[in-house]
Amino acid sequence: MQTTTAVDLGDPDLYTTLARHDRWREYAAEDAMVWSGPGSSPSGFWSVFSHQACAAVLAPSAPFTSEYGMMIGFDRDHPDNSGGQMMVVSEQDQHRKLRKLVGPLLSRAAARKLSERVRTEVTGVLDRVLDAEVCDVAAAIGPRIPAAVVCEILGVPAEDQDMLIDLTNHAFGGEDELFDGMTPRQAHTEILVYFDELITARRASPGEDLVSTLLSDDELSIDDVLLNCDNVLIGGNETTRHAITGAVHAFATVPGLLAQVRDGDADVDTVVDEVLRWTSPAMHVLRVTTGEVTINGHDLEAGTPVVAWLPAANRDPAVFDEPDTFRAGRKPNRHIAFGHGMHHCLGSALARIELAVVLREVAGRVSRVELVKDPSWLRAVVVQGYRELPVRFTGR
Repeated sequence: MQTTTAVDLGDPDLYTTLARHDRWREYAAEDAMVWSGPGSSPSGFWSVFSHQACAAVLAPSAPFTSEYGMMIGFDRDHPDNSGGQMMVVSEQDQHRKLRKLVGPLLSRAAARKLSERVRTEVTGVLDRVLDAEVCDVAAAIGPRIPAAVVCEILGVPAEDQDMLIDLTNHAFGGEDELFDGMTPRQAHTEILVYFDELITARRASPGEDLVSTLLSDDELSIDDVLLNCDNVLIGGNETTRHAITGAVHAFATVPGLLAQVRDGDADVDTVVDEVLRWTSPAMHVLRVTTGEVTINGHDLEAGTPVVAWLPAANRDPAVFDEPDTFRAGRKPNRHIAFGHGMHHCLGSALARIELAVVLREVAGRVSRVELVKDPSWLRAVVVQGYRELPVRFTGR
C-alpha cells in the first residue's frame, strides 16, 4: 500500500480525457490511498482505488455511513440535507423501508414487463438515425431510453419527459459547459418543484406508479416522497444513459462484436456485464467512517470521508486480465459498477435489461457502426460520461 498526496481528485478537469484511466490504473495497481486536501470538498477526503479496497469500504458490515452524503463535497460537518430521508443516503430502518417500497417497481419481474417499452423506444430511435449522416449517440440515444423507462415507473406523462431529461442533464452534468444555462442546484430545485406538482395530482388520483406507492405509506412525509422521486429519476437516468452510449461505442470499436451479438455467438448477458465494467458510469461513491477503521493499513478516525473510485476498481489489473480491453466473453466479471453491499443499485436489473434490449435491437438492424471521431467526455466528477459520441449507422 502506498499513501500519496495528490491534486484535488474532486476537480472535474481531471476526467475530460482518457488520461484518467492511466491515473486510476496506477493507483489501483499500487493499492494507493490518496489524500485530497480542502478544495472540492471543504474538509478534504481520502480515496481508494483497488477492487479490494473499494469493496471493503462499501461492504455491508464496514463501519461507514452514507447518511452524510454520497458524493465529494459532503462530510460529517457538511452533510447532505436529504441524509436519512433519500434512499441512497439513508441507513438501517429507513433504508430497508424504502427498498421494500421501491424495490418491486424496479425488480427483475418489473424490468421484464418494461422491456417492451424499451424495445419500442429503441426502435423509434433507430428509425430516426439509421442511414443518417451522423448521429451523436450521447444526445440522441443514450438519454432517451432510460428516461422513458424511469418516467413510466414514476408515472410522468410523456409530454413532460423531454423537460425532465434536460433537468437531469443539468443536475448531474452541471460542471460541463454543455449545461451552462442552469446550475446543478437550480436543476434539482426545478425537479423537486415538478414532483411536488405530480405528488399533488397523485394524491387526488392514485395510480400504479412509484409516486402513488410512496404516498401509500403513511409514515413517509411528502418531503420523503419528493426526495425519493428525485433519487429514482436521477439514479435511473444518469448512469444508464452513459452505459447505453458506451454499448454503441463498443459496437463501433470492438472488432466482430456486432456480428457476435447478431449471430448469437456472444452471450448478451455477459456482454452487458462487460459494458458495465468497461464504462463504469458511476465514478465515485463517498462514505464517512462511523468509528475507527483501518483501510489499506491506514488508521482512520470516526468522521473521516473516504471515496471509492468504481472505474478504478473495475479496471484493477489484480482482478481483471487486460482490464482496458473490452472482452465480450469475460468471465468471471466481478465488477462493482452498481456499487457493493447494502447500497448496491436497486435499479440494476432494469439497467441490465435496457442494455440487453439495446444490444440486440442495434445488432439486429445495423450492419455497421462507424465512429466519426473519438468521443469527448463530460467535465464531471459524479459520472464518467460521454459528452459526445458521433457515429454513422448503416442499416442491414
